[in-house]
Amino acid sequence: MKYILLLILLFGSIFKAQVIVNKTDSNRLDKKLSDTLVIDSGTKDSLKIFKPTIQDYRYQTQYAEKKIFDTVLTFDKTHIFSQYNNQDNFGRAQFANIGAGFNPLSYEVNAEQNLSLLPSNKSYVILGIDDVKYYDVKTPTATFVYHTAMRNGAALQSMYTQNIGKRFNFSVEYDGLRSEGMYRNSLAANNKTLFSGHYTSKSGNYELFAHYLHQNVNNQESGGIVDDDLFQAGSSNISNKYNAQVNLEESSSQYSYRRYYLSHQFTPFNSEKFPFRIRHTIFNQGNKYYYFQDALENYWYSNTASEIISGFSPSTKKYSNNLSNTVSLVFDNEKFKLDAGVRYQMLKFGLNEINLPTVNVPGELKENRLGAVGNLQVKLFDKFQLNSFLEFSKGSQFGNYLKTINNVKFEPIKDYFVNAKVNFQSVYPSFNYLANSSVYRKFNYYLQDAKNQAITEIGGSINLKWFKSELFANYFRIDNYTYFDSNAISRQSENSLNISQIGGDATFSYRKFHLNTRVQFQSALTNKDLLPMPSFIGRANFFFQTRAFKNAAEIQAGVKVYYFSKFASKEYFPILSEYILPRADSFSIGGEPIADLYLNFKVKKMFFFIEGQQIGTMLSHNKAYAFPHYPVYDFRLNIGIVWYLFN
Repeated sequence: MKYILLLILLFGSIFKAQVIVNKTDSNRLDKKLSDTLVIDSGTKDSLKIFKPTIQDYRYQTQYAEKKIFDTVLTFDKTHIFSQYNNQDNFGRAQFANIGAGFNPLSYEVNAEQNLSLLPSNKSYVILGIDDVKYYDVKTPTATFVYHTAMRNGAALQSMYTQNIGKRFNFSVEYDGLRSEGMYRNSLAANNKTLFSGHYTSKSGNYELFAHYLHQNVNNQESGGIVDDDLFQAGSSNISNKYNAQVNLEESSSQYSYRRYYLSHQFTPFNSEKFPFRIRHTIFNQGNKYYYFQDALENYWYSNTASEIISGFSPSTKKYSNNLSNTVSLVFDNEKFKLDAGVRYQMLKFGLNEINLPTVNVPGELKENRLGAVGNLQVKLFDKFQLNSFLEFSKGSQFGNYLKTINNVKFEPIKDYFVNAKVNFQSVYPSFNYLANSSVYRKFNYYLQDAKNQAITEIGGSINLKWFKSELFANYFRIDNYTYFDSNAISRQSENSLNISQIGGDATFSYRKFHLNTRVQFQSALTNKDLLPMPSFIGRANFFFQTRAFKNAAEIQAGVKVYYFSKFASKEYFPILSEYILPRADSFSIGGEPIADLYLNFKVKKMFFFIEGQQIGTMLSHNKAYAFPHYPVYDFRLNIGIVWYLFN
């Protein structure tokens, strides 16, 4: 990591421009300023002197509108930059270590798991194609995001980008995380390397986006604590949580995610007369999942020879690969955009060991697929916007694939917005559900003749001017719901699973005091036993915000409380990095508020997020769990630093 930081500083010094950086934030800029200011037009000599504004530092996802860097201290950032994955993790419960994943308390659809191998608990830091940012900056720019770890270690995200000329930008990103955790055998060691580039020709007729991404999500697996009674009683024997006995001693899981990506488009004719483009996208993505054991773990079997497969490696490996090639025709104007094309894919899924006496598991499943994709965007009168996506492909091994996403946003009354969505996908189960090979006989399975899991999602939200509030509601219907039973064997439900979610978010303010609240009520209307969830999730953030030191700094100070109701949670299963139905020794979790006391402040382009997390455990012993047998963290001082460097 230190060598990459040195390279970033070296690049910054070599390519540093002779400019004066504007210290003004985007929310205080004159809205008429859309680009660099000329503060000396060269009246004294031939040299022009420029003064960049925040409008000169922008980013975008591919073929999307550009946005400026957000350097304003808003209340929602305390929920983002206090988290190791820099996301608002409302609706999730965190392990007692950063980098170890979450318990999803609320149902989520993760498109990255479609036709690929992605264990659920490895998915929270994975960067999808539409998550990659491409930049456009007037001067060399770097960002750093730092987080303290649990017990020993740290997490750092770094990015360096610059334009070479006006039309080409490149960026380098590196993330490194190493955290020992509060309990034994729970080390997390994650990293990400991303190279990206964006080029536009002088005429504007050719545009290219490309990136290379490599991510590793590696964790020691503790299996949870052995004696939950000692933990719940607050025994002095485990006041130092590192002394608590855990179930696994020799196990770890590793996930590797690699992607080569290129997308470019060409306008062969005059774009004003014939707004047509030809677009070509090709990428190759490989995923690998390993479960390592230095020796057999007694926790997984009863020392009976019949439970072990003789001659089988203690460690196992799965992999998947997706080579995708798409050619599209794009019609694009200001109010209407349509692209449609054909897609060819080569898919593979395999296991390293298949010689099993009880289950006939194929060594590799593969197929060639042909399909079609399309996007539609409509904008009318700056009041109505429609975005639709459709993808269909046909295959013999992994079945037919159908996915459509439809979002409508309109403004019936000024400053009041309505968002509605109707989404549907029918797709083969995520590859981690298809097969598993293990030295432990009872954890081998092959989901033969699997059916497509069909998910219908209907919902929306209303944004109101009063109290900056939002009301939302979602309904899910899942047919052929695919899950892991209490024995960690994949199953499919014969009856549909129906889920309802309703909630809201509002901010109440009085002078410099503010209260933000977010609540969600949810329920599985049918098949409740297959997807246990808390009926209520809530969060309150009471804070004070003001400027200080002659407006040179900005301060936030407050308290956050997070709560979810008691429920019979799924369990975490380390061999698969998945969540399984409760076993015989399971118990309910929840009903324990988690309170954080914080002080955040901003100086120029640097943010500090300082939290005393789980302050309740300073007065009484910790009773909160993320999963059965996996407690959440005790009190810790959590520090996050975000630093934008516009050279």
